[in-house]
Amino acid sequence: MKSWYPKNGRVILHVDMNSFYASVEIADNPQLIGKPLAIAGNPDERKGIVVTSSYEARNKGVKTTMSLWEAKKHCPELLVKRPNFDRYREVSNQIFRILEDYTPYVEPVSIDEAFLDITDSYDLGNPLDIANAIQQHVSNDLHLPCSIGIAPNKFLAKMASDMKKPNGITILRKRDVSVKLWPLPIEEMYGIGNKTAEKLKKYQIETIEDLVETDTVLLKGLLGVNGERLKTRALGEDPRPVDPERASSFKSIGSSQTFPADVSDYDQLLAQLRNLSESVEKRLHRKAAVGETVQLTIRYSDRKTITRRMKLNQYIQKASNILFYSEQLLEEHWNSEPVRLLGITVQNAVKKNDITYQLDLFHYFDESN
Repeated sequence: MKSWYPKNGRVILHVDMNSFYASVEIADNPQLIGKPLAIAGNPDERKGIVVTSSYEARNKGVKTTMSLWEAKKHCPELLVKRPNFDRYREVSNQIFRILEDYTPYVEPVSIDEAFLDITDSYDLGNPLDIANAIQQHVSNDLHLPCSIGIAPNKFLAKMASDMKKPNGITILRKRDVSVKLWPLPIEEMYGIGNKTAEKLKKYQIETIEDLVETDTVLLKGLLGVNGERLKTRALGEDPRPVDPERASSFKSIGSSQTFPADVSDYDQLLAQLRNLSESVEKRLHRKAAVGETVQLTIRYSDRKTITRRMKLNQYIQKASNILFYSEQLLEEHWNSEPVRLLGITVQNAVKKNDITYQLDLFHYFDESN
């Protein structure tokens, strides 16, 4: 089997659980199989935000961070459950124990995804055999679906795992990049958010191939050093190792906004929280960081300012998760007086690549399930 593995390169898997929170609920309650299900922070239609949903719900137009009342407009038969984080962490631990059966080189990216370096696991079969075995193992033991990307580096493995969902396995070799990767819209490239995509499209960079063909100097002018890094990855290069041992601390990352006029309407405050959560997610993403504490800042019309924080049991990065906890803090601590400013800060943050599995540091599903 060693002949299936490169002599000098690496074989990396990216394992991504599909619609993780909803899938756990369905696995625990088979009566939910085949039904549209949403996990929402608050089942009240006025305040609830969709955290994730089953593929049956997604096919009806339900999307993450969508308000619950809007989701039910798309899918009137939508079933809604509150998130059960203790249960999800328990299942996550079980998943990572399964992954460690196949290689000691497991780097958690979040509560529901990880990179694996299986270069030295050739005694277990070829890479496709191992991916199939992992997928079947997780399905048999936990009744959960996952998608797996197989590639020579982390970036390509991540892109590959997104290509077939749910429950797919995709091999993405460097020689296939021009055929499988380059035709994709630029916004589908890992590491490019909506604002970056909009900026690139102003220069007719519509696809990943357009990015590859763009002059590096122009990209650096538009995006700084990240422009050159994105082009390098689009070419199929990514030297980052799978390393579960590294760890380092990181500063707090936040965003705040002063209203043009004082606000006392809850829906307007919630809309602002949503915008702030998306801003914080983008900043965390740019720094490849996750955090375990959410702090809400409220400044009232009389300029009295309060800060309230919530320490979590898992690391987070996604806007939907940041919004969920921020809304809890708003509900608990807003005194209904007019608000001049709102701010959200994610504290106790660390680099995602530096999280060790032994510390059990996870965050909400980072990329789309």
